[in-house]
Amino acid sequence: MLTGALLILAPLFFGFMVSLTNRRLMTTIHYVVEALVYFILALLGLGLGQMEGLLDQLGTMAGQVTALVVLLLVANLAGLWLFHRWQPMHTDVADAGPRPGYGRLFLAGLKPLMAVLAGVLLGYFLFPELPMVDEVATWALMLLLFLIGLQLRNAGLSLRKLLMNRQGLGIALTLVLSSMVAGLVLIPWLDIPWHQALALASGFGWYSLSGIVIGDALGPAWGGVAFLNDVLREIIALALIPVLIHVRPAMAIGYGGATSMDFTLPVIRSSGGLTCVPVAIASGFLLSFLSPVMMGVFLSLG
Repeated sequence: MLTGALLILAPLFFGFMVSLTNRRLMTTIHYVVEALVYFILALLGLGLGQMEGLLDQLGTMAGQVTALVVLLLVANLAGLWLFHRWQPMHTDVADAGPRPGYGRLFLAGLKPLMAVLAGVLLGYFLFPELPMVDEVATWALMLLLFLIGLQLRNAGLSLRKLLMNRQGLGIALTLVLSSMVAGLVLIPWLDIPWHQALALASGFGWYSLSGIVIGDALGPAWGGVAFLNDVLREIIALALIPVLIHVRPAMAIGYGGATSMDFTLPVIRSSGGLTCVPVAIASGFLLSFLSPVMMGVFLSLG
């Protein structure tokens, strides 16, 4: 398990070591990453569809997903509320941008679910015995992590400045600590060892990573639970950000987790103004880096 965890983490760090200046190449990498995400999610669904007794396990999986989503929501928002009390942050309403089309954003948030559903249907009805699905998914994930490492390194962001952003760093660490507390509380409900519960709580909204990594280590059912937990975080964040960002900016930015530097960033910018952008990018960047590291470490303890 330790070797597998290190193999998953290595591409991210190798990618982060490579400096690129060709903008056209970076644009190509962006589209390749997007395509890889949906390919990996379809493979996750395929593995679920091939699982024996899938229909019998759906009720159990629904209960596990509900427990994860609800307890992480409560723990994260409570922790971020306390952080806001300690380090207040203010937004500028006059600086807020035009409101994005929230309907379009919610539909975009549903696309990952559709990719997984398509894979489930293929696995259940057409390819119940298709071999090497897990191996292909693992190699695709390693390529994805390498390319994401490239993107993080070449996004024009200074790692030193990101780490010196006290609000962003504090929000990220608060989300991590509160998620770990929620993971420990969930141990008896999920009926799994503590390190596996903490791995499940370490996705921070990165559903394409958590679904495959957890699924590879704990089986396709747990991979589906991890995926649904993190994709629902993203969808809930889209609803919470406009409501919370002017009264509790840390809660609005932090709950989005790793998505605060990409998918939910336009909503953060339009609702909270430019002052929220560097905080959101710093928080999302750090959580994007911590998520695979923490999942790999926790799963290696098994």
